[in-house]
Amino acid sequence: MDKMKIGTGAWVVVCDGRKALILENVGDTMFPNLHTKQVREQANPRTADLGTDAPGSVHPAVGTARSAVEQTNWHDEAERLFLKELAGRLHQAVQSGETKALTMVASPRALGMIRADYSDAVRKALRGEVDKDLVKLPVYEIERQLLA
Repeated sequence: MDKMKIGTGAWVVVCDGRKALILENVGDTMFPNLHTKQVREQANPRTADLGTDAPGSVHPAVGTARSAVEQTNWHDEAERLFLKELAGRLHQAVQSGETKALTMVASPRALGMIRADYSDAVRKALRGEVDKDLVKLPVYEIERQLLA
């Protein structure tokens, strides 16, 4: 990977489906210095706390047989909602002028989910996407991996 260029004031958003770090470059393009601007975390309750309904079944129009319907994956739904809210936060930041440039760093799964929620303003501000799960690393290690 070529050395990433991150301008002064640009944001690097490192996320997965449960946690997001919004980092801002307070350095310059030659010597970036990422500082934590905001941390967003989603609680991870037990599945029983998220949804307690029994799996459904389908009754066909003809006959007496029934088919089971797969139970909703509540953790997956919670991740989608978290990423949708994050995309909304990024839209608000770009619209208000809080930042003019964004770089997304996320697991491939999270990138696939959040892309659908990018607004046009976020798409224009997006300078790149990195498909790595770095959210559990300290900021200095994230910086080292992105800028090496």
